[in-house]
Amino acid sequence: MQIKQFEDKNLSHYSYAVLSDCEKKIVLIDPARNTQPYLDYAKEKDAQITGVIETHPHADFVSSHLELHQTTGATIYTSKDVHAIYPHQAFDEGQTIQLGKIKLTALNTPGHSPDSISILLEHEGKQKAVFTGDTLFIGDCGRPDLREASGKIQTTRTELAKQMYHSLRDKLMKLEDDVTVYPAHGAGTLCGKNLSKESSSTISEEKKTNWSLQDATEEEFVQNLLADQPFVPHYFPFDVELNRKGAAAFKESISNIKTGETILENSASALDKTFWVIDTRGEEDFKKGHLPHSINLMEKGKFETWLGSIIKPEEKFYLVSEDKEQLQRMLERTAAIGYESQVAEGFVIDSGIVKEEKININEFKNHQQDYTIVDVRNTSEVKEGKIFQNSISIPLAEIRKRSNEIPTDKPIVVHCAGGYRSAAASSLIHAKLNGTVKVFDLGEAIKDFQ
Repeated sequence: MQIKQFEDKNLSHYSYAVLSDCEKKIVLIDPARNTQPYLDYAKEKDAQITGVIETHPHADFVSSHLELHQTTGATIYTSKDVHAIYPHQAFDEGQTIQLGKIKLTALNTPGHSPDSISILLEHEGKQKAVFTGDTLFIGDCGRPDLREASGKIQTTRTELAKQMYHSLRDKLMKLEDDVTVYPAHGAGTLCGKNLSKESSSTISEEKKTNWSLQDATEEEFVQNLLADQPFVPHYFPFDVELNRKGAAAFKESISNIKTGETILENSASALDKTFWVIDTRGEEDFKKGHLPHSINLMEKGKFETWLGSIIKPEEKFYLVSEDKEQLQRMLERTAAIGYESQVAEGFVIDSGIVKEEKININEFKNHQQDYTIVDVRNTSEVKEGKIFQNSISIPLAEIRKRSNEIPTDKPIVVHCAGGYRSAAASSLIHAKLNGTVKVFDLGEAIKDFQ
């Protein structure tokens, strides 16, 4: 028996292959959009992918379960409560999949969603591992507030939090202490609020260190779980529904996107001015020259999260990069959240008619009162302490709809915690205000003030 963990660092997502050495068969759990790593693994092991298990309809990424079924013939297993539209076999409490000496058993563990399952793996009759999806993370548990307006079954966050309390205690905590815990996400996901950087753990270790498994009444647990959950990106409900239906094949869907050669400054006038331009180049190149109506979402960092937080589902946009290779990478990352069909066109640029001035750090340090300072960190970060006491707090996820709250009687300085979000927010504000006031990105210089 072998368990292979795959990681998508951009989405803090873990997926798994369970291999039966004796039968040369593989069952995948919560696969990412790109099927190639799983096909390569099966080829390497000279094995066949015979099953795909979905622990629930994911909100933060698009799964490849339907494509894998279509290309390999693998059976898709998921809870009947998903009401999945794709071909599948119900996999609920006590039902099993036999894979040589391996037995995979479904545990219904609602809480993150009403249709969540975990999968217990036994080998030769001994409990070895549990794949917990978004129910139990390392150091945390899944958030319960994502299914109030999406999915076939819609449930209040309070009810789901209560279900989570019992799923953890009545199902997962009753497993043997040495069982390895394999979650669907690690630190950096928005599916929880305090995840560890570790990629696996044990039931015993989580009982000792995970806040959600400590002694507490149901009421205390619910109150703690609901407090200070992160924001919900626009794309989360969209992805839940897309995963319930099953997404189109990854490479084929990307190949349908119109991509062009390098676009010149004077040909930019042909673009639809109502579409946002998502510019994935580095901030230095972006500020030297970009197209009108552009947002700088750089390749480095949580591109998918912020793309799906700023651009709404079904909303068309342009995707631009510094070269064809970067453009291909960014198209694939766009497809990871199911947004590829929204790309009106992808192209390469090396400049543009819009320039952004660099901030004079010394001038700003000595005359902060002469600037309107906008803090685009998340609300939870601001609660821990403001960096500039006179700043206005508008999280990046809300900047697009709240930019009219920013006074325009002074130059505007935008900051976050490290520079990625401020690059995005300052470019968006600059585009919205259309040159009526100077907008500066404090960028990485924020470290001088922390």
